[in-house]
Amino acid sequence: MSRILLFNKPYGVICQFSRDGMHPTLADYIALPDFYPAGRLDTDSEGLLLLTDDGKLQNRITDPKHKLPKTYWVQVEGVPDEAALQRLRKGVDLKEYVSKPAKAELMQEPAGLWPRNPPIRERKAIPTSWLKLTITEGKNRQVRRMTAAVGFPTLRLIRAQIGDWHLDGLASGTWRGLEITKMP
Repeated sequence: MSRILLFNKPYGVICQFSRDGMHPTLADYIALPDFYPAGRLDTDSEGLLLLTDDGKLQNRITDPKHKLPKTYWVQVEGVPDEAALQRLRKGVDLKEYVSKPAKAELMQEPAGLWPRNPPIRERKAIPTSWLKLTITEGKNRQVRRMTAAVGFPTLRLIRAQIGDWHLDGLASGTWRGLEITKMP
């Protein structure tokens, strides 16, 4: 039986246990031996990070051929129109590659959203809005690059779900453990 941890990674935490002397790490939040991240989140991104004690499960979660969908709540500068959403849904040219089509829709600010420290940069003359974006890839800074390419830079990025695992009820900086009897 495999074990998995669902961790709500705060802003500014790096996805490793070894200390770098500049940022908080997973070791500041999780004191269990033999768990390793199944994927990563950038230091300036928040939300769901999966950790497991099973190398096969870790590989299955991260291997692109299994295409576990990842859902993000994205606060952007401005209010995307239907044309921008359609571009996200069709795939965005990011110069090195064209992203695979995403599910993209406007959403209300997530209920029960924790404050970010430090807060996002806001401009008085430019509103912000929230997108729910689901992708099946996970390339470097992909979501940020996609929203910028359609004219709406990301201000805050929270991963809310990976496959069937989600953040529901998990406060920032906390985790819960599960036992897995079947591979996703």
